[in-house]
Formats: sequence, structure tokens, C-alpha cells
Amino acid sequence: MKRKSIISILTGTVLLCSMPSCMDLDETVYDKMQADKFGKTDAEINSIIAPIYKTLKKAWPNAYFYMTECSGDMAITPTRLGGDWWDNGAYKDLHMHTWTPNTGTLKDGWNDAMQSVSTCNQVYSIIEASPSMTEEARTRTLAEIRGIRAYWYYMLIDNFGNVPLVTDFSDTELPATKSRKEVYDFVVKELNEIKDKLRDDVTGASYGKFTKGAAYTLLAKMYLNAEVWTGTPNWQGVIDACNEVMKLDYIIEPDWKQSFIVNNQNSKEIILPICFGRADGGNTMHYRTLHYLDPIALGMTVGTWNGVCAQPDYVKAFDDADKRKVGSFLMGEMKDPATGKVLITAHNRPLIHTVDLMLIPGSRDGVWLEVNQEDGARANKWEFEVGLAASDQENDFAIFRLADVYLMKAEALVRAGKDNAEATRLVNIIRARGFGNTDHNYTSVTLDNIRMERKFELAWEMYSRQDNIRFGTFLDARFLKTKSDEYRKLFCIPQDAWQTNNKLVQNPGYPAFAK
Repeated sequence: MKRKSIISILTGTVLLCSMPSCMDLDETVYDKMQADKFGKTDAEINSIIAPIYKTLKKAWPNAYFYMTECSGDMAITPTRLGGDWWDNGAYKDLHMHTWTPNTGTLKDGWNDAMQSVSTCNQVYSIIEASPSMTEEARTRTLAEIRGIRAYWYYMLIDNFGNVPLVTDFSDTELPATKSRKEVYDFVVKELNEIKDKLRDDVTGASYGKFTKGAAYTLLAKMYLNAEVWTGTPNWQGVIDACNEVMKLDYIIEPDWKQSFIVNNQNSKEIILPICFGRADGGNTMHYRTLHYLDPIALGMTVGTWNGVCAQPDYVKAFDDADKRKVGSFLMGEMKDPATGKVLITAHNRPLIHTVDLMLIPGSRDGVWLEVNQEDGARANKWEFEVGLAASDQENDFAIFRLADVYLMKAEALVRAGKDNAEATRLVNIIRARGFGNTDHNYTSVTLDNIRMERKFELAWEMYSRQDNIRFGTFLDARFLKTKSDEYRKLFCIPQDAWQTNNKLVQNPGYPAFAK
């Protein structure tokens, strides 16, 4: 049989590209090379699997960021004076829980996940068939691919619940919807099968890879939400998985900000990052959150979009002594360094980022009112790079980090009625770092203490919706929003997805797809 080159096999997938810059891998771009001669070196293997890691750039801060933070109680993308960010009501629908199968953000989230799963399946088929790799390298590489695919199914389970399950790239049949429980069981099985086949070092060489630490952290996430997703809790599973992560060489960085600085790839708290680099697709949070004039005050020359900000009650819940408040939110006067004076917006108002959003009477529909351009505390968690000019930022995003593992274990211990002293110790480690002292430590923690500590520690990190659902607050009334119906705990399957695959079944509570 005539051999095909790697490139020809992967038609439609940008495969032979460099890995994200933070991984410091060989960036040789190979021309056509025979499949039976490719994959013998680490550099060649990294080139083959690069696309699976690049799929992670679709997770944050894109559709899933808005779906998780703006439907939860953390963030909001208000319509600003003049109509900016109205976008046919897409962000109103996320906040008010009035989304429909035609809401664009949901379409994007669905497509991003499904395309990413397909990429994983495609690359898996290439690695599986390659005759040139050693069995050790093949086993480890296939485990990495399965890990990233499991992550995307975790996202689908969390947000959409009942979804198709596809693992064979050669299968051209339209896949039917599987139940949330079936897909949950698949992900747990996958992670348990690969966890001991992955590398377990916490080094520069493993940074950016799906490792043993990532597998156990994802298992902990699955078990943490098992009661919501399957009806059966597994708190001991959370505790056991977190213990395995805590045996590894990750650390709680003494400086909380270390995981969010521009060059944060050296943080040993980060378990699984999205590796960003200006040359190959960077971190765009600064565009999404900063006012058009904020870059002047921050020493950057980039064109920002003045969008997402924090919900007022979320910011007000922070203690002013907690360093994570100013570390997470950009608030107050924004001054021109050249004059020392507060910048003035296009509406002739001082550029002062207030925590509260001032609703402008008579605007929009009387409920979803416009707010001033400058209103709202902006995302300040990822260090802004002074001197940045017309570019994305390089700060990596931690999908998983050790602080979250501590808080997951603490929550599971309390929910299971076990060892409150250990749960308190874990929460206090995170809390003392946030305050810079032990003055605000607890003597004993409750579930509500842990719920709030997760808010303080994990703002902007795509957990508010999931946490709100698990703690029973997702449907509650809050700023502008009235109490919503139970079925809104799952997003609806997009109309476009059903038009592509009529075997899909709409989630309960939403109108069935029209035949």
C-alpha cells in the first residue's frame, strides 16, 4: 500500500506546527515526511500532538468563559451607553437565564468543544497507526490525547449534559445523544485508565502537558460534581484524587500573584495551563475587559473593547484587607501618566471604574438597562504588561492549580462529615496567603465558608456557574435577574447542532427540535 505523508493524512487540521511557546519545544516545521519515519524524537512527537493542546485556547477567555462566568454570579457583560456589547441580547440572555437554541455564545461553545474532540480523535488515529514510535512513547502520547479529550467532555457534561460520545475518527455515522451519566462514566473510566501512564514530574519539561497531576485533578472535578451530574455523590473520590495531586511536587506559591504574572510558566502551583504566546495566539482578556482608554493609564498601546466586568455583589463580598480584591479587580481612577489627571471618556465623564453599575433610565427594554462606559470593576488578575503594543498578552491561564485542589478536598471533607480540622487547615493556607497574615483564619470551616473562599480565590477562572449549581445558588435572583427555572442548570443544545445532526435530542425543559 502506498504510504501517505503525515501532512496528507491530516487534511483540514493544522498539525505540523510549533507547540505553545511556553513549552520551549523545537519549533521546526517539517515538510512532507513518511509516516513510518516520523515520530521517533520528542520534537517530532510534540509536533504531531501540538493541535490537541492548541484546542485548549478555545476554552478561555472565549465562549465558555462567558457561559460560565456571565451565567453565574461572578461577571456580567452589560450593554454600555451607546449600545456597545448589546450584540442582539446575547449577553443579556446569559445573565438573565433567557438563552435559546439560537444564542450565539452557546453555538460557539458547542462547536469549540466538538471540533476539539474531533481533533483529538484525528491525532489519536495517527499516533495509534504510526509504526515509528516506541511503545513507551506511544502509550504516553495516547494517554495525553485521551486526557485532553476527557477535559473537553468534562466541559460538555458540565454545560450541556447530554451529548454525543465519539472516539473513533473513522466513524462517519451521525452520533446519537448519550445521557449525562453515560458520558460521565466514560470520562471517569478514561482518566482511571490513563492516570498512571502519564508523566508525573512537575518541571519545565512537563509544563503544558497533560500529566498525572492533571488527570487526578480532573478526576477530582468529576467526583466533586458527581451528585449534580449523576445523582450519586462521591466525596471520598474527591478526597482520594486530591491526595494524589498533593503528593506530587506542586506547591502553593507564597506570592498569590505568581500564577498570573506575564511570565507565569515557572509557577509550580499551575497543574494544567493554556499556554499563550503573542506569536501563536495569546491571552485576550485585556481586550475583553478594559475600557478603551485604560491602556493609557496602564502603559500599553492596545485597542481594547470595554466589555466584561464583575457583578457588584461579587466584589463587595471581599474584605478590603484581602489582597485578592485589588489583585482580581481593577477599580477607581484611571489617570494619564503624562498629566497625572483622570482620563475623560468619549461621553465627557471621568474614567473611574466603580464597583456599582449605574443603570441609565429609559435605555433598552426597561429591565436590561444600559450602563455608563466606565462602570464596573474590570479583570485585573492577569498582570498587564507595561509597554505592550497592539498585541495579545503572554500570561498563561491555569485550567487547574493547586489552590483549587486544596479547596476541593476541604469541601469534600465537610460534605462527607470528615476531619473538619484538616478542611480548616487547607482553607486557612489559602486564606492566609490572600490576606498576607493569619488574622482572618477560621477555627472551624462550614460549607458556606468554603463557598465564599472559592469566590475569593477563583474569580474569573470559570468556576462560578459550576460552583453556584453545586452550592444551590445558581437559580437565585441577583442583580437585574429574577429567579430562574430548574431546567436552566443545563444549557440547551444549539439549533445549528441539530440541523447538522438530527439524532441530537434537546435537553429537558426546552422546546423539542422541530422535525
